[in-house]
Order: sequence, then C-alpha cells, then structure tokens
Amino acid sequence: MSTMFPPAGRTRTGYDRAQVEEFFTRARAAYESGEPGATGPTDTLDEKDVRSAAFDLVRDGYATPAVDAALDRLEAAFVQRRRTAFVSSRGESAWMDHIADLATTLYPRLLRPAGERFRAPEGGRGYDRDAVDALLERLVAYFDDGGELTSAELRAATFPVARASRAYHEGTVDAYLDRAVEVLVAVE
Repeated sequence: MSTMFPPAGRTRTGYDRAQVEEFFTRARAAYESGEPGATGPTDTLDEKDVRSAAFDLVRDGYATPAVDAALDRLEAAFVQRRRTAFVSSRGESAWMDHIADLATTLYPRLLRPAGERFRAPEGGRGYDRDAVDALLERLVAYFDDGGELTSAELRAATFPVARASRAYHEGTVDAYLDRAVEVLVAVE
C-alpha cells in the first residue's frame, strides 16, 4: 500500500489521510493546469489556500512535520509561478514594487510601541505580548537591517498563552503573521 506521506504511527496522531490526499490532489491539478488559481471550471486554489490549509488530527494519520514541509514547498512553488507570470508581463522591478507595497502594509503595527501592537483579547487568554513583540522585533530587523528571518520561522512561530491583561488577540496576530509570511515567501 502506497502512502503520500509517512504515517504518524498507530499510537500517535497525525493529519487525516483522506483530507491530506484530497487537498494535494486538488493542489496538483491546480499547479499542473499552468494557470494560477485554477483547478477546474469552478474550483480555484493558490498559495493563500495552501497557507491556510488545515487538517483534522487523527490516530495513525500522516506525520505532521512531513505534510507541513510539503505545504511549505507547495506554497513556494505557487508563489514562484505567480512571480514568473508577473515578471514576464510587467518586469522584475514591478514585482519588487508590488512586494514593497505589500510590506509597507505591515509597518504601521511594527512602528507601534511594544505592548501596544495588537488589541487585547476580549477576555480569557491570548498570545503572550512579550513573545509576540520579540518576534516582531526580528521582523523589524529583517526589513530595516537585513536581519535573519525566514517565512518558515514565521509560519512555525508559537507563543505562550497569557491572561488577557498581558496578551494579544490570537486571531489578529495570526492574520498579521500570515501577511508577513506572504511577503517573505515572495522574496525568498
């Protein structure tokens, strides 16, 4: 029996095999179609869909690190294809201008003082502010000084949980980091 990815093992959880296989089948069709975003007459798939892909965790599913690594490569392939099409029609400098415009949308939050970059959760818990701010300082260093940071590091970032009084709203932070990943993937 052939499997797409290594199994997590009978006693461990991994990504639901059927969901993973269905997603990668759709992604392959989209990529092989040669048209960004197309998998069929009414179905579309692009790098944003790859970035937001989620699968249920089940016993003896596919090993999550292997699937996550494949998703990272797939996202990069979709971005590269989009970049190639963009550059061939508008030029390399237009692509870099486009990415610079996207990067500038990140700056207003980066310019806010630490501890004030995102709203607090309405109640309960959220991401620890200090941990999020530390990662954002690395993003500032990346943009301003050519500091070391990769899209994979942003994508894999996790934060300790903190009480609302010392936390940022999780969904807002996740959306922001998703946009930052988009910028970094486009220039890597």
